[in-house]
Amino acid sequence: MSQTLSLSTLLAVPLAPLAGALVAGILGTSFGGNWIGRRLSHTLTILGVLVAFIISVMTLKSVALDGARFNETLYTWMTVGDLKMEIGFLVDGLTAMMMCVVTFVSLMVHIYTIGYMKEDDGYNRFFAYISLFTFSMLMLVMSNNLLQLFFGWEAVGLMSYLLIGFWFNKPTAVFANMKAFLVNRVGDFGFILGIGLIAAYAGTLNYAEAFSKVDELSKLVFPGTGWMLVTVICICLFIGAMGKSAQFPLHVWLPDSMEGPTPISALIHAATMVTAGIFMVARMSPLFELSDTALSFVMVIGAITALFMGFLGVIQNDIKRVIAYSTLSQLGYMTVALGASAYSVAVFHLMTHAFFKALLFLAAGSVIIGMHHNQDIRWMGGVRKYMPITWITSLVGSLALIGMPLFAGFYSKDSIIEAVHESHLAGAGFAYFSVLAGVFVTAFYSFRLYFLVFHGKERFDENPDAQHHDASEEPDPHPIASDHHTPRESPWVVTLPLILLAIPSVVIGFMTIQPMLFGDFFRDAIFVNLERHPAMEELAKVFQGPLEMALHGLTTAPFWLALSGVVLAYYMYMVNQALPAAIKRKAQPIYTLLENKYYLDWFNENVLARGMRALGTALWKGGDQTLIDGALVNGSWKLVGWVSGIVRKLQSGYIYHYAFGMIVGVFVLMTYFVWLNR
Repeated sequence: MSQTLSLSTLLAVPLAPLAGALVAGILGTSFGGNWIGRRLSHTLTILGVLVAFIISVMTLKSVALDGARFNETLYTWMTVGDLKMEIGFLVDGLTAMMMCVVTFVSLMVHIYTIGYMKEDDGYNRFFAYISLFTFSMLMLVMSNNLLQLFFGWEAVGLMSYLLIGFWFNKPTAVFANMKAFLVNRVGDFGFILGIGLIAAYAGTLNYAEAFSKVDELSKLVFPGTGWMLVTVICICLFIGAMGKSAQFPLHVWLPDSMEGPTPISALIHAATMVTAGIFMVARMSPLFELSDTALSFVMVIGAITALFMGFLGVIQNDIKRVIAYSTLSQLGYMTVALGASAYSVAVFHLMTHAFFKALLFLAAGSVIIGMHHNQDIRWMGGVRKYMPITWITSLVGSLALIGMPLFAGFYSKDSIIEAVHESHLAGAGFAYFSVLAGVFVTAFYSFRLYFLVFHGKERFDENPDAQHHDASEEPDPHPIASDHHTPRESPWVVTLPLILLAIPSVVIGFMTIQPMLFGDFFRDAIFVNLERHPAMEELAKVFQGPLEMALHGLTTAPFWLALSGVVLAYYMYMVNQALPAAIKRKAQPIYTLLENKYYLDWFNENVLARGMRALGTALWKGGDQTLIDGALVNGSWKLVGWVSGIVRKLQSGYIYHYAFGMIVGVFVLMTYFVWLNR
């Protein structure tokens, strides 16, 4: 039985995509002279990710079946006192699972991109970016220390910035990538504070060394307050996760990130990058288990995100934005599970969600291709007869998303709901209501999209913008004659990834729930104090197997809520199509609130941004111009000039003036000494 993993083999996992990215990004673009063409660029980048995926699968097999582990430092960058800054790999169950998810979804996106971006001038640059993103994400999940974690964290943020703004001549894309960059910097400020506190009080950045000191950290109080130090550390770390994993109120960047090409929506904003925060909190479970306050904070934030972001998906008409708000809601579910100390359930849902959400985004891109650039679901309908593969795979993804029994999403989502129900932390009641209500909301907006796109009357010839697309919409990667609007199935490089993603969207939950939630797959990666947080123990008592769980699921509230959402969506958008407009008229204030996204963007732009600009102007004019330039810099030389002007008048050059000065000086000194001796 093998107990170790090969370092050289593990190194190939992140370095293979990096090599492909460098070749395509340098030799395939004008930067390096366009030495290689499109075919070689996508071949090399796909080959790099394929190598990483194959090795990741082999690693997962060794970890799961042979119990293999790896935790070594590869390189010491610098040593500051006793603090070592290192590069190293930690491979356990959590890492191996993430490696397979990242590389598989990335491989599907790479193949899909061949068809989707074939007419784009930045073809080679795009492949370089997505391969570089894959490298960054792998460095993040494979790290064994907080320094490397932070490097990967910021690297995926940089790639997100570049990919959201890939069409840099498009004003809305430029605005969206800047928005993502700024909002993530807010979260990253908290994240680096948490890392700094660990380095300061634990004296190390290495995971294992820091976790070995949790007993000492649990006894410390944050200086100047009555707060537990570990609570402050965990909340700071989670603020970083709020930015990266788009939790309320730092969620505002993710819907706008749909301005990037559709493959990016699947790769970064559904399956991998946005789950980095979930992964990080799960990895830091030994710290979070020490603070019920931090866990309650995590749970409540996740509950708000799960429910209220779902409401926003109900009124969206852009096919990609509906799925984007679904992503926000599902990230909220994962965060709620983290707060309930069901870390394994959170990463289980992370895995299942990665497959069916990537499937839904790529299927949406296929619809956009087939509909010749139209993204408004109000002007679709009846597409299933023209795009059968896209239709059936979209149905599979939608059923997995709403948690239909036997589909992947059912096992993870139902486990989250039950774990929250068994939690006794403050805020658990609100969280349970939110995730339960979110089931109905998710089913409603998911099948609203499904019915409007694939069923009913064909409306694509009624689109008032069919002849003049809005500049904010995604450029058409497959332009065709404007007088032809009939949908058509996408090429095989687009449909093949849909089929390959649909398979795990159905079976992965059934296959893996036993080892991942109730086995020892995460035994040394995730720590739970079952005495204080017994949710997972309670779930294990009632679990009798995946088939029995699915059969029991047919009798539970989540199933009937999901079914009710599907039925209501069918009635409102297939049977009584006048009802949605009537509800909108009756509930106009609520619709306006949702349409303006709870006015958070307005608040950020008109209160925070303007307030910061006003503060900046005040500091500039009052502090820089008046105090520093005016008083200190200009004032000092003016004072010196005034004093020197007076002193200069005393230097007349006449001896009698100096003699008079000496006499006055002697008189003053004599008077002073007489006064002292009186």
